[in-house]
Amino acid sequence: MNTEKMEKHLIALKEKHKALETRIEEENARPAPNDAIIQELKKQKLKIKEEIYEIESKK
Repeated sequence: MNTEKMEKHLIALKEKHKALETRIEEENARPAPNDAIIQELKKQKLKIKEEIYEIESKK
């Protein structure tokens, strides 16, 4: 992947990571948060964080 594509991919991953954080916060703010949903969102967020770290460590 060339540098420009990698940067765009990294930006997209960071946006997705932020969106997942927002969804987790929204779910936690509900009167009866769904723990299964929160767990799944956190898994997705962790995978994205790992991918971000991997890309940034190659710079």
